[in-house]
Amino acid sequence: MRKFPFVVMNDFVRDKLTEWGLLEWIETFEEEGVDEESFYSLEDQEIAELIPKVGPRSRFKKRLKLLKKEQNTANPDTADAPAQVIPSPSGTSNEGKRKSDLQGESNQQQSPTKKKRLAKGPGAYSEEIIQADVENIMRCVLKKIPDQGNNLNDFLRRKIHDLKTDKREVVGVFGQTGAGKSSLINAVIGLKKFLPSGSISACTSVSIKVEANMQNSNYEAIIEFITKEEWRDELWFSINFRLEDEEDDSEYRDIDEKLSALYGEDWKEKSDLMDAKYFKEIPEFLLSKEKILTTDKAKDLPEKLIRYTRTKQDNAEDKGTKRWYWPLVKCVTIKVPNADLLKHVTLVDLPGSGDSNKSRDKIWKTVVGSCSTIWIVADINRAASDKEAWDILKDACSYMGNGGQCNQIHFICTKSDPHSDADDTSKAGIRDFILKRNQQAKAKVKQEFNQLNEVKKHFSNESFEHSFKIFTVSSVEFLNPKHLNKEQTEIPKLQEFLQELNDCHRETLNYVSGARGILSLIQGASHRGGSEIKKDVCTILEEKMTDELEKVHKQMEETYQAFEKCLSAGVEKSESHCERALESVINPRKPGGGFHKTLRCLVEHNGIQNAGRKKNKKKKKQINLNMALSSYLTESIDEKFKETFPNEVNCGPFNGKLNSFSLDTKRMKMNPEYKDVELQLEFLNAEEIKMKKKLVKIIRERKKTIYSSLMTTVEESMQKCYDDAKGIRGKHSLNNMRETMRKHVHDSKNIMFKNARKVMLNQLRELRDDILKDLKETMQESIELSLKTDGYSIPDVAEELNMVKNHYKGLKGSAEDDQ
Repeated sequence: MRKFPFVVMNDFVRDKLTEWGLLEWIETFEEEGVDEESFYSLEDQEIAELIPKVGPRSRFKKRLKLLKKEQNTANPDTADAPAQVIPSPSGTSNEGKRKSDLQGESNQQQSPTKKKRLAKGPGAYSEEIIQADVENIMRCVLKKIPDQGNNLNDFLRRKIHDLKTDKREVVGVFGQTGAGKSSLINAVIGLKKFLPSGSISACTSVSIKVEANMQNSNYEAIIEFITKEEWRDELWFSINFRLEDEEDDSEYRDIDEKLSALYGEDWKEKSDLMDAKYFKEIPEFLLSKEKILTTDKAKDLPEKLIRYTRTKQDNAEDKGTKRWYWPLVKCVTIKVPNADLLKHVTLVDLPGSGDSNKSRDKIWKTVVGSCSTIWIVADINRAASDKEAWDILKDACSYMGNGGQCNQIHFICTKSDPHSDADDTSKAGIRDFILKRNQQAKAKVKQEFNQLNEVKKHFSNESFEHSFKIFTVSSVEFLNPKHLNKEQTEIPKLQEFLQELNDCHRETLNYVSGARGILSLIQGASHRGGSEIKKDVCTILEEKMTDELEKVHKQMEETYQAFEKCLSAGVEKSESHCERALESVINPRKPGGGFHKTLRCLVEHNGIQNAGRKKNKKKKKQINLNMALSSYLTESIDEKFKETFPNEVNCGPFNGKLNSFSLDTKRMKMNPEYKDVELQLEFLNAEEIKMKKKLVKIIRERKKTIYSSLMTTVEESMQKCYDDAKGIRGKHSLNNMRETMRKHVHDSKNIMFKNARKVMLNQLRELRDDILKDLKETMQESIELSLKTDGYSIPDVAEELNMVKNHYKGLKGSAEDDQ
């Protein structure tokens, strides 16, 4: 073992070993002369000699790693350096690590705006260490709980298991190829040249997620395929829809591009396109499994991934590639190691609209609906006039607004650094030119957005200014500053936003708060006596719960009646205007050539023709007959729905009545009269907070299904019509398909829309009943088990409770300091 110069052990090392539960090793560290500097530079072999036992050694190595990371964050100068965080006494560095970083594979930059939460002194803990500590405490407590089955023990075990939750925020990134999405993501997560231009956005149908790899230090791509049955259906449609004499048709071009990519240009001459020989390189597709690509070098992953995401085959590096598998890909998840900003955040590169493939279309709608933030990316030179960017917002607004959970829209103007038009070519002159153009671009984009009433209506007027933000960014200047400082590139603003969205502090605080509540219950249950006061408090709480549930029920009933009234008006309007809405889709004023193919495509895909490309490469707008027919119903409830189920994080559902539900345990805990049940009241307070958060999440998911039920029910009502129209062939097929659809809508309009209203109202009623049932049963069980059960076999956890309380105070203190 390397001998360190004799020094007297300072408080730093002693404090750390004490904090980490390694008191018995303090003497060993002192004998070996380990001070603060040498502490940071300990190598694996030296740690093994200092701490021979595997368990304590593993714990020490984990805490030391977290501590170095904490130190890294606290010292930006060392954080950006490609060598290890703390230099060794000899001044040497880890050359292997340095070489890797210089190649740009792990030199991720820490956000300059990242807030520092804790670590305010020699004995301070990082949040990751706190989380790890409390998790370890709860594992030990779990082992202490006796195995003999009784309600309280089973309840406690269940509560401990339920402590850990995985919060994940989704940021949807829209933008056409060439808008700069890859460069933007590279800059934001701090990886140079990780995603080369076009690597993730050249395919128009595959959704690609980018998130942190929390399991290992590899760069991974997880590829999920559509099913064999879905591909067989696509082949059937593609081959039967193809018309050889009209090869300029956009639908034909899309089909030809897709099949040529997978089977080659001569696909028309091949038979049995489902033959296994075409899928030899991707047996996962035939086995309905995911394909995982792994590399330890960042630059190697895009090269492996390219065949699964790219549509174009004219790049030099693509020569020799015979098969392109993107037509079979449903979605791709890219996992990046050491990406702190993505620990609880997923960036998703999304196509501009849904897809003809059912799986990809479902993925698109689900992901858009799960986005809390949308990034619209466009080149600054045409941002305000980029019709495709604005069409994306229009097409997706119902899925991300009332039908989703989006509360932020960011319009990101990229490539703000070009300055060839600048009159003053000095550094200051170029900087002023860029910043002035940025302000002009922001003004134009905001002016354009203010005209999008269809999008704005999904956000409350009060939160509109907060909901829509414009950024003008330069990835080039951020990574290689010449004329702008990093703040002026506005990339740090996006990093700060992601850091706040990530909010690891909130996750740690929630976990520690829940652990404190459970330990309070265990410690309270281990105390004997106080039966009379427990009985009195139990009665008070049960009466309070009845009153509070009645308030929530009353508000929900008023909401239900309001929806009933809105929907009745919507049904009346739908019955009067549905045939006009039908004609606008099946017989437009300017149908264009080959409209019979457009209509056939629409019925083949159950009322939807997804966006494609015209011959001039301009995007065609999606046609959705189901949405057109249900539009009067959705319009009738849009305002009430937004008010009842707001996406804004500071607003609660049902006019905030659920959030205001309270058993008042926090106030009771302060009353000396209830001193003997103080710990039980602490648990009930924590349980109430946790339960309300859980219900808000449930409501957020259920409301998406409720909102989409109107269009879904209309689509189901139209299904027979679509099936009948699919079988129409030959002369006059266009008129015959139209007549079939006209007759069906005319005959069913008096039933179809009333049924849609009934389905939505039933779902609202079920949501109301489920919320009240869950709230009552969960809190009733918690009250009974904490106040009506004697814990004769419950262990004493006073020491553990005290430790967790201290952690909780530290976290609460840091949260208050940040306010």
